[in-house]
Amino acid sequence: MTAIIDYDAGNLKSVEKALRFLGDSPLVTRDPEEILAADRVILPGVGAFGAAMERLNQYGLTDVIRRAAGRRIPLLGICLGLQLLFERSQESPGAEGLGILKGEILRIPDTPGLKIPHMGWNSLSIRPGSRLFAGIPQDPYVYFVHSYYLKAADEAIVAASAEYGAHIHAAVESGNVFACQFHPEKSGDVGLAILRNFLML
Repeated sequence: MTAIIDYDAGNLKSVEKALRFLGDSPLVTRDPEEILAADRVILPGVGAFGAAMERLNQYGLTDVIRRAAGRRIPLLGICLGLQLLFERSQESPGAEGLGILKGEILRIPDTPGLKIPHMGWNSLSIRPGSRLFAGIPQDPYVYFVHSYYLKAADEAIVAASAEYGAHIHAAVESGNVFACQFHPEKSGDVGLAILRNFLML
């Protein structure tokens, strides 16, 4: 069973629908016992970094997510969920992230001809050997909606990158912790293949 963490941060239904399409039986929950008993955990999210951390703290979920990561339960962050796994974000100075992974979230720089937020399809450069992208050909297109991007402290955890006004660390893998800045649940067949790989971990 896959637990999808509900902390009022949106895009839960599309993630749940994609997992059901793949034959999984996801549970949308904020119950700590259900999350820690799950086979896999997904932290989705859209919105602002600071407000999201406030909600995770309000619902008592910050420690639960850290415990899930420490128990080696496969954990997937999506979009804002990726950003929250790291230490800090320029979007919300002073707000502490979960700190499960090392790195910071930066604003996409203003670049002539590029709109912010970055909204739409973009190709990925995949690191060979990535478990999340197993069987997916190089340079796949996936769907992004974001104004801030990850700069991981350790490039060895970067599973895929993209270019959009900056070198974006678009997906990471570190032990049992995985995350995508883009939305696999909105990325067609490629996104379904990524989610299928996660379900098979």
